[in-house]
Amino acid sequence: MSALQQNIQSVNSKLQQLLKHYAALQKENEKLQRQVADLNIVRQKDAAQNEQLRQQVNILKTAAGIMNEAEKKIFDKQIARYIKDIDKCIGMLSE
Repeated sequence: MSALQQNIQSVNSKLQQLLKHYAALQKENEKLQRQVADLNIVRQKDAAQNEQLRQQVNILKTAAGIMNEAEKKIFDKQIARYIKDIDKCIGMLSE
């Protein structure tokens, strides 16, 4: 074999190795992207559950009468927002 053919064969084998490595990295990247998507779903569910539990705590504090003034104001604002949303829904239903 001539030196040129050996160089071409060497470059070709290195290119094949790079392509295999690239394919492996693509597969790993896809796997990691799926994991990120799954973790985002779990995070969103946890955030929703956290908010729901926070609301339950506020309701229990209100029922027990152990809220401080700042908590009462926040709770009153939430209730007012819920009432406003309900009124909007009723308005849309009556149209």
